[in-house]
Amino acid sequence: MTFEPVDLNLTDPTKGYLNFVLYTEARLGIASTSLNAEVSIEATQTQTPHLQEWLSRLVRCEPNAMHCTLVEPTKIPALFHPCVTEDKNSPSAISGSGCVCRQTFYDPEFGLPVVGEHFKHVGEGGTDQWTYQTYAPLDLRPEDTFHRFITSRGLFWARTEKGLLSILPQRNALGYNIGYNGGGPRALAAYLTQLAATDGQNTVAGAEQAHPAILAWTQSSAADRGTNELTLRDLKAMQQS
Repeated sequence: MTFEPVDLNLTDPTKGYLNFVLYTEARLGIASTSLNAEVSIEATQTQTPHLQEWLSRLVRCEPNAMHCTLVEPTKIPALFHPCVTEDKNSPSAISGSGCVCRQTFYDPEFGLPVVGEHFKHVGEGGTDQWTYQTYAPLDLRPEDTFHRFITSRGLFWARTEKGLLSILPQRNALGYNIGYNGGGPRALAAYLTQLAATDGQNTVAGAEQAHPAILAWTQSSAADRGTNELTLRDLKAMQQS
């Protein structure tokens, strides 16, 4: 096949939310990313309305190179195997009705790859659950304005003025967290500070300066209770306190 540049064009340079740099480590056989942060979604986190809203818009697709970066090298073949519910003779089937398949999707709003991992016990009444791997965007979409921050069961979301739900933009190695005095709450506070200071306009991940009041909130136990939502107005009010 004749090489064409479009074959490796993983991003539109005008859309910073989909800006990947990939590298490989030949000795370990690993392909990874050095910009977008990887997001792991456990089965217990899927039972929230925000996660269900996000899942409902995912589009099933054939595996591609981006999906392969989200799984261990030895698990890449499983991306091409059907679920036991689709084919009882799938290589991912276990004893006829169990399953350890993987399915591939993409988020049509951001173009980001998603891999769902199925774990189903043999027979009826046992465990039958999905977990997911994806990447966080580096930015919201062009012309989107941040409106609301949401945290629920260890996941972090942004909702835009137009109502679109997004995984909160995040850079690799700058993981978010809440409820303690550490790097995760500080990274999150710095990003929320940037949103408040720019009226929700600058949504690029990687902020470094955290406002003391916002940092105090991300470090508090109150932030780690159930589902918490902060509007842009709430964040601006914190900055003025």
